[in-house]
Amino acid sequence: MEAEGRVPGPPLPPPSPGGGGGAGGRVGAGADSPVGAPGAARGPLLAAAAEVLALDDEEDDLEVFSKDTSLGEVNSFSPSMPISPSSMINQYKFEDEPELRDLFITVDDPESHITAIETFITYRVVTKTSRGEFDSSEYEVRRRYQDFLWLKSKLEEAHPTLIIPPLPEKFIMKGMVERFNDEFIETRRKALHKFLNRIADHPTLTFNEDFKIFLTAQAWELSSHKKQGPGLLSRMGQTVRAVASSVRGGVKNRPEMFTEMNDYMETFSQKINVLDKIAHRIYKEEREYFNEMKEYGPIHTLWSASEEDIADSLKGVASCIDKCCKATEKRMAGLSENLLPILHEYVLYSEILMGVLKRRDQIQGELDSKVDALANKKTEKDLFSEEIGKLEDKVECANNALKADWDRWKQNMQCDMRSTFTNVAENNLRYYEECLATWESFLASQTVDLRVEEDSEDRP
Repeated sequence: MEAEGRVPGPPLPPPSPGGGGGAGGRVGAGADSPVGAPGAARGPLLAAAAEVLALDDEEDDLEVFSKDTSLGEVNSFSPSMPISPSSMINQYKFEDEPELRDLFITVDDPESHITAIETFITYRVVTKTSRGEFDSSEYEVRRRYQDFLWLKSKLEEAHPTLIIPPLPEKFIMKGMVERFNDEFIETRRKALHKFLNRIADHPTLTFNEDFKIFLTAQAWELSSHKKQGPGLLSRMGQTVRAVASSVRGGVKNRPEMFTEMNDYMETFSQKINVLDKIAHRIYKEEREYFNEMKEYGPIHTLWSASEEDIADSLKGVASCIDKCCKATEKRMAGLSENLLPILHEYVLYSEILMGVLKRRDQIQGELDSKVDALANKKTEKDLFSEEIGKLEDKVECANNALKADWDRWKQNMQCDMRSTFTNVAENNLRYYEECLATWESFLASQTVDLRVEEDSEDRP
């Protein structure tokens, strides 16, 4: 059912990005639309956005870079920024990025599959690379959503204190789109494309063996590899140990940096969730307004048939409303394609980061319990000293991995948020200017017609 295989050949240039986004998201910033666009919720959205960006000013100790530091010097652990083909958000690239990137991934061509048991969508994943560890320079496979879930779980298992990019939930934008309609499928395709490219751009995750298998293995090979994972009892044991670790209480010797990270994420999570809810409410209001507008214009056209003296004016109003209706439709497309996905992605990121911090604390807590046991002389000192040494190394590795990934994530977040809200502002300006020009043109034509009528009445 799933045609997959390897395509040998010389390294090829990066594929053209799939799923180019439409107009950027627009949210009214308090200006009044000439046709009365709804804007009651826009003030809270922009206020919350300002608070999210202002978090950086309140957390000087966690600042990624100073104003005097060039972006190229920010983090040697992170040579490149993630790139999304579907929006302007991640288009910022370092000058030397083309030479550094050697893995290009495209997710496209969704296909629906219907069986007696289930209906599901698969996506084509095309990989082009010049890396020596790959047997070919190009691969083409088909993957379904549960395959992406498997990859994410394997990455979390292998790198518990790295920030794994989020996947879209099983059902996205509940109440706004139906499952498996074109809008839902395209929204998910873009999210899956971004997920893989964020991994490819990560300095550690990109070399994960399971990631390579995901990109290259045929369907039966991937299925066989999945079965080699830990069994149910092993996974249950890991869960029980994690719960037991959390029950023991807070971490005694948590470094101040991670306490500050935790406080930062609690505040960030609160703000980004508020932004996400308001943005969805604005989108709902915009859709309701758009539906009203579609009925509003034609009424003037019908009315003009029975009002000969003002027929031209009524038709002019209908034309203006129609143009503004089209501009509103573009703004809605921008919201659903750019603003909403980015805000929700960082809602998911906030949950992921809180989980990463908890896993770091669990490793720290395990070390603390061993140290306490040694101090109480409950068992052999030599045995515990050896275990403590290994746990100290494990904690140090976890701390270093999280610190490096934190800097990288925060830099990306700042870039994404600033670009997103700049895009919102620019598209709002274009929207209001377009509507304003439409109505000003109508008023000018009415003034001319009125003067002509007055001149004709004054003549003897």
